[in-house]
Amino acid sequence: MSVSVDPTTDPMSVNPSGNEPAEALRPHAEDAFADELAALAAQDDRPRPARWKLSPWAVATYLLGGVLPDGTVISPKYVGPRRIVEVAVSTLATDRALLLLGVPGTAKTWVCEHLAAAVSGDSTLLVQGTAGTPEEAIRYGWNYARLLAHGPSRDALVPSPVMRAMSEGATVRVEELTRIPADVQDGLITILSEKTLPIPELGQEVQAVRGFSLIATANDRDRGVNELSSALRRRFNTVVLPLPESVEAEVDIVARRVDQIGRSLDLPAAPDGIDEIRRVVTVFRELRAGVTSDGRTKVKSPSGTLSTAEAISVVTGGLALAAHFGDGVLRSGDVAAGILGAVVRDPAADRVVWQEYLEAVVRERAGWTDFYRACREVSA
Repeated sequence: MSVSVDPTTDPMSVNPSGNEPAEALRPHAEDAFADELAALAAQDDRPRPARWKLSPWAVATYLLGGVLPDGTVISPKYVGPRRIVEVAVSTLATDRALLLLGVPGTAKTWVCEHLAAAVSGDSTLLVQGTAGTPEEAIRYGWNYARLLAHGPSRDALVPSPVMRAMSEGATVRVEELTRIPADVQDGLITILSEKTLPIPELGQEVQAVRGFSLIATANDRDRGVNELSSALRRRFNTVVLPLPESVEAEVDIVARRVDQIGRSLDLPAAPDGIDEIRRVVTVFRELRAGVTSDGRTKVKSPSGTLSTAEAISVVTGGLALAAHFGDGVLRSGDVAAGILGAVVRDPAADRVVWQEYLEAVVRERAGWTDFYRACREVSA
């Protein structure tokens, strides 16, 4: 069920200083890229599965980017192997659920959101997995006032995002599936195999209508809190999202996301900041891999993941420093503290790893003197 709210009267949607609608800090994908989705829909003449807003080809184009026949440019949302996106989209066109698996920072949540936006036009049907996620988040709950007043009925039932997606033929997202308790996870088995959600209190059931699909994400680094049972894992097609293959690919991803985030925060563009972005990415990749990019020097890896998402955070923070406390030009001193915070998670062990890397690699690297000095200053 959707509810229409007048933004001029809803206190959650207005600017406290006036009656103008407040601008969302981070719009949902279907809102942020509404023009691109509309352009794709207008020119998409390929077959669409039931209740899909776009054809599978158009969904893949939305994720990977491209130029439409009328010249409309579709920005890439995911930079990686095309086949991965094609397999993910094709899975959603069947009756199988999709599991996006990967180490932290491989854009699992980002891809999940944009797939839901492109397929269903709504990415807000979401279950956020935690160790405390209850069964009601997967199945349904009750409005206890109505339940006590009138007894069990459909009016007293509070549908979960999963139930809503089944009823509406939409896409539901389950983030961090392996963090959900095992007994709650297993509530998905009947839903995914029989496409049915029983309501024993009412002697009824909800059957999924055509168009229903489920996308889950899971972290394969720390394996979450609870492993998936073999019965549940069989209900998913698993797509592994890899880390970017090259420095240039990762630099491109970081630069694009920082630009998007910067514009949403009214931060100035950093046209001269690409060198610092490349340095951040290089440091993260070398510490992740345990070897320098030329393969000549082995280095120790810290306890953190040093993902692409963390690189984006470091550069965005540096851009804010440059904008508000500098001259607007992103420099080594603006990213040094962020790098230190990302690398040194264990104050004892990681600090030793970082100091050795600084002295053995960064200090000796041509053209990195300013970067070395900035990092030494914040590490002292």
